[in-house]
Order: sequence, then structure tokens, then C-alpha cells
Amino acid sequence: MKTDSDIAIIGGGLNGPTLALALARQGFDVTVIDALPAAERADRDFDGRAYALAMASVRLLRRLGVWDGIEDRTQPMLEIKVSDGRAGMGPLSPFSLHFDHAELEEGPMGHMCEDRVLRPALLDAMEAEPRISQISGDAVTAQDVDGAGATLTLASGKTLRARVIVGADGRASGTAERAGITRSGWGYDQTALVCAVQHERPHYGIAHQFFMPPGPLAILPLPGDVSSIVWSERAETAAAFAAMSDENFLAVLRPRFGDFLGDIALKGRRYTYPLGLSLASSLIAPRLALVGDAAHGMHPIAGQGLNAGLRDVAALAQVLGEARQRGEDASAPDVLERYQRWRRFDIAALAATTDFSNRLFSNDNPLLRKLRGIGMGAIQATAPLRRAMMREAAGLSGDLPDLMR
Repeated sequence: MKTDSDIAIIGGGLNGPTLALALARQGFDVTVIDALPAAERADRDFDGRAYALAMASVRLLRRLGVWDGIEDRTQPMLEIKVSDGRAGMGPLSPFSLHFDHAELEEGPMGHMCEDRVLRPALLDAMEAEPRISQISGDAVTAQDVDGAGATLTLASGKTLRARVIVGADGRASGTAERAGITRSGWGYDQTALVCAVQHERPHYGIAHQFFMPPGPLAILPLPGDVSSIVWSERAETAAAFAAMSDENFLAVLRPRFGDFLGDIALKGRRYTYPLGLSLASSLIAPRLALVGDAAHGMHPIAGQGLNAGLRDVAALAQVLGEARQRGEDASAPDVLERYQRWRRFDIAALAATTDFSNRLFSNDNPLLRKLRGIGMGAIQATAPLRRAMMREAAGLSGDLPDLMR
């Protein structure tokens, strides 16, 4: 039967467009479907959202021709400082971690990039790629798989035929649900408060992770004297903070933030989202694969959520591209199973690491606090172990897809 596209990607956030570009370079005709209207997707106003892109993710974007156009609007992360303490009291342990990019031959561990920079760049790159078609402002309401392909039905009544469906539509993935893929996991009774702040003093490209009993506070450098804040609090407390005026919100943030960057002021909007672990029972189904949050959702404690999704993207593009080169049917079960085998262990290991780290640090247990301090001191004093952790944070360890090498 005739198909409209080789591959239909449901979800036009960040993973979907990146995958579309990677597949188009492999010779596939791709359609990206997103429920948001085109104008909303391309909004370039500052709204405070930003991403920590590991070095491996930067390599992927460079290979796809996106990075060179945005690099001068990103902020390299030159150092990462990690400490453990309480709000208003600062670090309580003499031990801390300090990662310096000078210890890596490859360069900065990663870059901070604002959503208003990365998202439009991906959309522009898709617009310039003749193998990619886009459908905006229309949602998928049904999907049916048969021996020749898959049929997607949209809210507008339109239908689309493709050989493979990819779900890149987030944790509440309708693609996964319609395919009968279940999810497992649990909540942390934590909520992330996300915003950006302007500060008086320069950050010098240093990222800070301050662990407090309710949850970690990440202060991540953006271009200029601006930092992105990802602040995890107990759900009930976070709801009260989120309901505050900007002035009162800053009043509770300042003692946690400290004064090392001078006074701070809010820049852009504030966001909240509940934190938990959520894993799809399978990354694949007949003629279907999941990437990004549709496949896995984790605590932002290590800043690896988007990076894990981009590794899914690079792996799936490589598996499907190699199958095409060998003359295989890219939608065949054994081809899609190669993708699942490749990503399954890495996802499980990252989920376990983030879950363990959050449970270890998000408490005020004196014994655990002492063990945390000893552990950080041991890592800081052991150069090979410290560099190994830096390479892990930069996304340089494990079985990397070719686009990330």
C-alpha cells in the first residue's frame, strides 16, 4: 500500500524534530505531527526555560547542522560545584565536589541552551529539509497497524500512512497508550520550581548543585549575568511557593540561593512540574518505537533527561539507517528490537542512579549526611574517579551512537 511517509513522528518538542533531521539525513521521508499550533512552537520570547546539553548531545546537534547557528547564544559549563547543606545555612560539610572542564581533553562538559534558542533552530532546520513534512495544530486520535504499515487518524479527520510510528509525545504518551504499552514508576512527593534569575555578579560558567533535605537546588549558568534555577521542594511546600507573588517567591529563594552572585531578580516566567520516575514497559511495539520522555521520565537531579532522550534519538536513527543500507525493512520486529536492546540497559542504569541519588541526598539523616560527605571527599581526592564522573556527566561513556562520537 502507498505510504505518505516512511516514518511518522508524533510529538514536535525537541526529540521529535531532532530525530526527524537525523532520519532525513539517512534518506527517510519523515512527517512530524504536533498538536501545538506552529506559532506557539516557534515562539522566540524569553520564558526562562533552559536545558543542560551534555557534550555528546552537542556533538549530535553539530552533526545535524544545528549547533553552529546557535553556539554563540549558549553558555559553556566550565565547572560544576556540588555541596550539601540546609537552606539559609549554606554547606554543612567540609567536603564538596568540584569538576573542572580543564581535566577533560574534549572541552566543556556541556552547554546551557535556552528553549527559545534551541526549539526555533530545530524548526528552521526541519523547514529547510525537503524530506521532512510538518503537521501542526492537529492531534493524533487513533493509530492502526497492519501488515503493510500504520495508519494515523488526526483530530481534523485527516489520515496518514507510514511504515513506522515514533512516539516522542512525552510522559503521558498517547502513542504508547494506544499501542498498549504500560508504564511503571513512582512519585517522589517533590515538585520542581523552575525559573531564571538575573544577578549582579558574573557566574564565570560555573554550575552549582546544592543538596538540601527537601531536594536539590541547581543554579545553571546562562549567557550574560543570568542563571537557570531548578529547585526541588516537597510537593506541599512547592505549591505554596508557586502561589506566591514574585517578590515573596524571591524572598524564600534568596536564603537558599545565597549571595555569592549578588542580588537576584526574576527573569521570565516561573514553572512547576511534579517529579517522579516513570518507565515504559517496552520501547517498541509492532511498527512503533518510543523516544525521550515517552519512553522514560526521571528526576532532574543529574540534568540528564533531555540528554537521555537525544541518545535514544541517535541510537534509533542509526539502527533504522543501518537497516536501510542493508536492504532490510526498517519496520521489521528484529530491527526495532535492536534499538530496544541498545537503549534498555542505559535507561535502566540512569533511572537507578537518579533514583538512588535523590533518596540519598534528599533527607536530613545525620548518618547519611556524614556518609555523603565522606563519599564526596573521596571522589574529590581521587582524580581517575572524578574524571570518570565528569565523562559520565558529559555523556561520553557507554556505547555511544555514531552521531555522538
